[in-house]
Amino acid sequence: MADKIKVAVVGVGEFGRQHARVYRALEDAELVGVFDIEGARAASVAKEYETRSFASLDEVAAQARAVSVAVPTREHARVGLELLRRGCDVLVEKPIAASLAEADELIRAAEQAKRILQVGHTERFNPAVQAAARIVTQPLFFEVHRLGGFSGRSLDVDVIFDVMIHDLDILLTFVNAPVEQVHAVGIPILSPRVDIASVRLEFANGCVANLTASRVSTDKVRKLRFFQPREYVSVDYTRRDALLIRLNEKTSGPPLLPGLPAGLEIRKLEAEAEEPLRAELRAFLEAVRTRESRPVTGAEGRRALELAERVAAAIAAHARKLPATLTAAAPR
Repeated sequence: MADKIKVAVVGVGEFGRQHARVYRALEDAELVGVFDIEGARAASVAKEYETRSFASLDEVAAQARAVSVAVPTREHARVGLELLRRGCDVLVEKPIAASLAEADELIRAAEQAKRILQVGHTERFNPAVQAAARIVTQPLFFEVHRLGGFSGRSLDVDVIFDVMIHDLDILLTFVNAPVEQVHAVGIPILSPRVDIASVRLEFANGCVANLTASRVSTDKVRKLRFFQPREYVSVDYTRRDALLIRLNEKTSGPPLLPGLPAGLEIRKLEAEAEEPLRAELRAFLEAVRTRESRPVTGAEGRRALELAERVAAAIAAHARKLPATLTAAAPR
């Protein structure tokens, strides 16, 4: 086996801690340390995963060849730029940055330093998504729901940039056409930022997508469904499985259920049972080793951020039509 790649994690909150866990278990990675602005938290994670707690980014850059950046979104560009310019390959959590200008800085810095820049759109590595991607032909309509309870994390960004951006990235991957129209509504509920949003996207090729994202729901739902000629595909992000329903005139026998047409085929798509984060970090390490970019590239991360910003702008435009009392966050 080739030499292990020395890796580190900067920012070991909820997401960063998981990166440390997976790196510690990957055979081709050596977790050389973690860094967090809260030293006690870094020390705790370092102890848990039998590694070192770094005191600064200087130490990180001196010891690690590849780094996961899982700091708050507002710090993505600052931390990512510093590490790229010091010769580290970087995987930055989604969204790539707090603005398109910052995303451009990161992409430019990676190109100038000839470093790998990957963006942590983990759902792209969900086995169900990868299985569905293999059978995409001409999707015409999507229904997407990503609902979860209030956790108190990632409150520096709207629900669009926190969770819906995963689905925006996947839609842009599945639909080979630009987005022409964006209609959206969203309101704050338990935080100062938008906590629940409903969005309708219209693509240049006629495809339409309806998305709902919430971080204030009582139920946890993470599903994507799409329809293409003679086929319906249902993706369950949580169960990591995908179901295909289609009319197949070659299928013989009685209907599967009373009232359904004969020739209806229902089957699960084949999907490898691998944790998405593990698959994502393996892809990052492979990119570091081969010097060939893997999904999700900086350009793809920027593309998702650009669409998320269009959604946020549409929500803001709609909010201006409403009384201020309806779009203000509830007192906490």
